[in-house]
Order: sequence, then structure tokens, then C-alpha cells
Amino acid sequence: MSLGEFELIDRLLRPLAAGFPGALALRDDAALVDVPPERQLVVAKDALVAGVHFLPEDPADLVAGKLLRVNLSDLAAMGAEPLAYLTVIGRPPQLSEAWLEAFVRGLERDQAMFGLHLIGGDTVSTTGPAFFSLTILGLVNRSTALRRDGARPGDLVCVSGTLGDAAMGLRILRGLAAPEDLAMPLIERYRTPQPRVELGKALRGVATAAIDISDGLLADLVHVLEASGVGARIEASALPLSPATRALPGARSCALCGGDDYELLFTVPVERAPVLSTLSRKLQLPLTVIGRTHLEPGLEVVDERGQPVTLERLGWRHF
Repeated sequence: MSLGEFELIDRLLRPLAAGFPGALALRDDAALVDVPPERQLVVAKDALVAGVHFLPEDPADLVAGKLLRVNLSDLAAMGAEPLAYLTVIGRPPQLSEAWLEAFVRGLERDQAMFGLHLIGGDTVSTTGPAFFSLTILGLVNRSTALRRDGARPGDLVCVSGTLGDAAMGLRILRGLAAPEDLAMPLIERYRTPQPRVELGKALRGVATAAIDISDGLLADLVHVLEASGVGARIEASALPLSPATRALPGARSCALCGGDDYELLFTVPVERAPVLSTLSRKLQLPLTVIGRTHLEPGLEVVDERGQPVTLERLGWRHF
């Protein structure tokens, strides 16, 4: 007998709720979540669709991990601590029981790694591609959450990690020729994002604004600039590129406009710049200044000679 809806919940999903009393063992239609009075609940939601956010041949456990990690990245961008999550599984007829089992193993592995539990959701059938939606809950001390609207003129524009790796990894999966020693780390960056949760928490009280890079550096920077009412000048030569991405064609385009990096983009007042070196050493994570904000609205990207970089697009858009 194939794995039915309630068998899927009983056998595969219910164990993921163990350890969170308010999940009520997934036997009720909702969960109970206590929030201390000095804390705020942070809620985010992202979805993955086969053929859009992941390739149909991607391993099931990595798809599950990516689903959880891209949502964790939204918490990181607000400086929140992970608490729990709810998920929706949209299952087409061709999605096998073995695939679902591997998917749940991926959730189990990553929820243990990041310290949170499943507390509810839904399972549905679909005649379209497989899709997975996840709503994540986090906690942050009241009035300390990082937001997009706090950047001020003269702030440093900073990023974590390296940029363009995931976009280059996707190009390789779609046919770009690359030596295996370069290809595999880039494909891993695409399939397995690293949400910067610890960095997000450390930036509370340091950064004036923050966002995670999901649709591309420039596209997400524009969200911060518009929300904050400022402009920015970005130095393309300052973009942090990994050796693997730098060795392949289109590296700068991937870094500026490619999606799926899930690094943090944030602004910091100049007087707080020394904190960046301390955080970088503590977290063993590169933090790079790539530009500055200014009073006049708009975004300018310049090359190493100070000449404007021509951009065909800012990043990924669904519509």
C-alpha cells in the first residue's frame, strides 16, 4: 500500500515534533507557542517549487535542507533565534515513498543542527510539480530586530561570505563546463545554503539595516535602499569572490545579480567598522565592505577605474 496522508504524518512527520510540547504530537489542527513578554515572535515563510527553486534530480534530503535553510536565512536577516516551523508538502503522484522518506531525513538532520522542531503544517496532493512551503518562527528581544529601513547616509555596505557561488553552481548544473574540483563546491553552495544565524544575532545593535541575499546582491540591496530612503555606490572590484567562482566565466555577473547566496547584506556606521574584524574572527566568516550609502536615492555600481558598470538586470524576479 502506498504511503497515504495520515500514514505520512504518523510515520514520517510526527517524530520531527518530538521535543516541542506545544506541537501536541501533531494531533491537533494548531500548535501552542509560548512567547515570553520581553520577546517578540519573528515569522517568515518561503516555498520551493520543482523546476523553479530546485532541479527535479536534486537529492530529496538536500531539497528538504534547502527549504529549512532559506527560511532560517530570513530569521538571520532579522537577528532572530530559531524556534519552530510548519511545513506544507505538495505531492504529485510520481513522488515516491522513498523520496519522501529521504526528504524527511533531511528535515530531521537540519532541524537538529539548527535547534528547532516541526510543530504543524499540511500535506496535499497536486497535479503540478512538487512544491514545499515552510513557515518558520523565531524569537528576538523586543525592539532589537534587524530591519531593512534603518540604513543612513554614510553607512558602510557590507556582505558576509562570498558572492555568486550558488548562481555559478546552478550554471554548472545547467551545462556550464567546469573542472570537478571547482564544480562540486559551487553545486554544494547552490543545494546547501548556509544561513548566517549566528552573524544575524551578533549584528543586533551593530548594523543599521540587514537583508539576506536570495534574489541577488543588487536586487536585495535595492530593497534596503528604498526602505531606508537612501542611495548607494558599490565597488564591483570589492566583491568577495571564491577562487572557484573567480576562475569561471561570468563571475562578476553571478556575484552582482545571481540569487541563492543566502549571505547577509547589511549596513554599518563608519564608527562601528572595527567591530566587523572582531566578528569576522569570532565567527570565522569573511565580512567585506563593498560600498557606502549616500543621501541621494539610487544605486550606482562602478568598476576598478570608477566607471559605471552596465547592468542588464538587478537579480531574480518571479514575475
